[in-house]
Amino acid sequence: MSATASFEALTPTSFLSRSGRVYADRAAVIDDERRFTYAELLDRCLRLGGALRNMGIPEGGRVAVLAPNTHVLLESHYGVPFAGAVLVALNTRLTAGDLSFIVAHSGAQVLIYDYEFESVARDIAAQVGGGLRLVRAGRPDDSYEHLLSSSGPWHRAVADERGLLSINYTSGTTGKPKGVMYHHRGAYLQALAMAMETRLDCDSTFLWTLPMFHCNGWCFPWGVTAAGAVHLCLRRFDAGRVWKHLRESGVTHLNGAPTVLVMLAWHPDAARLARAVRVATGGAPPTPAILKRMAELGMDVTHLYGLTETFGPAVICEWRGEWGRLPMEQQALIKARQGVGNVISQELRVVDPRGNDVPQDGMTLGEIALRGNNVMLGYYQDEIATRKAIPDGWFRTGDLGVMHSDGYIEIKDRAKDIILSGGENIASIEVERALCAHPDVMEAAVVAGPDPKWGEVPVAFVALKAGAAVTEAELVAYAREHMAHFKAPKRIDFGDLPKNATGKIQKFVLRDRAREMMKRELKQ
Repeated sequence: MSATASFEALTPTSFLSRSGRVYADRAAVIDDERRFTYAELLDRCLRLGGALRNMGIPEGGRVAVLAPNTHVLLESHYGVPFAGAVLVALNTRLTAGDLSFIVAHSGAQVLIYDYEFESVARDIAAQVGGGLRLVRAGRPDDSYEHLLSSSGPWHRAVADERGLLSINYTSGTTGKPKGVMYHHRGAYLQALAMAMETRLDCDSTFLWTLPMFHCNGWCFPWGVTAAGAVHLCLRRFDAGRVWKHLRESGVTHLNGAPTVLVMLAWHPDAARLARAVRVATGGAPPTPAILKRMAELGMDVTHLYGLTETFGPAVICEWRGEWGRLPMEQQALIKARQGVGNVISQELRVVDPRGNDVPQDGMTLGEIALRGNNVMLGYYQDEIATRKAIPDGWFRTGDLGVMHSDGYIEIKDRAKDIILSGGENIASIEVERALCAHPDVMEAAVVAGPDPKWGEVPVAFVALKAGAAVTEAELVAYAREHMAHFKAPKRIDFGDLPKNATGKIQKFVLRDRAREMMKRELKQ
């Protein structure tokens, strides 16, 4: 549909076009020593669009970017679509082999990479072949800067708001990564929802603790710009440096998985802040213990829920004023729920295997199903997986939950994380919450371990706080005091927990460990 007096195709790049005018002289990006105003950011992104056009990248061509949270990756969220191309933001923690698969599968013609990934980029080019063009970035003398300085501004208008904006690849823990296709309309609306739900404005400073490549940074590369706020880039996450920024850089907002919150909450520099900081967390349900601790530090935590396939958080635990008068422990339990659809989401459902809605009783388990403007177009070049994920016009999340009487949903577990023990279903989340309530526990993850009698039993992996000395027997006894005995873990292993680039615990790694642990015990 072409533009008319009453219609303009929606695209998140329009936020920069506006902020470049409205907030022209205000700070847009702080990236260590490099700083850009909104006018300068707009100019750089338009020149990136011109550079890609001069390189011969056609409309709909793919441009891959391998970079940490720097101004380069932020600029790519605008410059690549300005050229009419499709952004493929790469997970910096993947191996060269995994990255090569993504670059080849997406059909990327150009790879813009940060200088830290020189050897990885060369490996990718060697494995992909076919004339993949490399552009090094991150320092003033790199080819990326030369391309921008030698190119004029260029902006291709978006003709179809349902057109392809970016391809985000899933983690691939159950096979090859799948390319999730984002459209301009969805990213535009989701970015506005995130700005509104987290209360961003032109006086906000957003600290980039969440990887921009993950669900396109939950759409905050566009949402922060829409608000005219400051992007404070963070090349790599370091809890001590984050605390320094919180105290000295005027940070008002940050995002991260609950494990990121854990690292901040129990860091030696942790202390109550003089001003409130809004924190959005998702990827796993935060425990009441960590929510209580963050509140003590002066951080206002909002719990969000979503997937790569839903442009990040489609669901928010919308807070009601009257809940603030409840005891802190009860507030934390409410805040740990996933909530209701965000302001641009459609109705949420929890359905049984036949696709029927379960009762709103807070007890009947079903699968969470979503639809609306913030649902993917589908999986790139994978119609079978797309039909499986969206069998009847509703996207099936694979998450099992309940619908409460107030319309708020609460996840009980991933379908694959439910532990089937002696005919009983055990939600790993429930066991994790019980363990994390112990004062010595920093974080915990629970998975199924094989058992000859019960089929499966809970096996826990626990990271303790510094100086803690609780034993396995003591922690098992503690769990048994706070839940049915059959739900308590049968084994507990202490140590650091494996995590992906977004801080999400990698339970597939722990399942392998649990199987090996239980096998060794059976042989003894």
